[in-house]
Amino acid sequence: MSAHIYQEPKNAMQSGKARMDGWVLEYASLDKKVADPLTGWAGSSDTMQQLKLKFDSLGAAKAYCEARDIAYKVIATPPKTLKIQSYSDNFG
Repeated sequence: MSAHIYQEPKNAMQSGKARMDGWVLEYASLDKKVADPLTGWAGSSDTMQQLKLKFDSLGAAKAYCEARDIAYKVIATPPKTLKIQSYSDNFG
């Protein structure tokens, strides 16, 4: 069993930075998804991929994995870049 640890990105509809410091652990899928012949929805028998655990810090998420012998991969958060632009640049 393996897992991915990452920080949730900010919602595009939000300008604030609240709840941006948490970390999420998701288990990697063991089975491939199969389309249901009746509904056409994709699904699998792997129920661990439905789990999404949230932690306050990266260390807590790593400690959880190490205590339960779960192989994990930390996905780095991309650096935040700001495009600094003045209001007058909109009219040039």
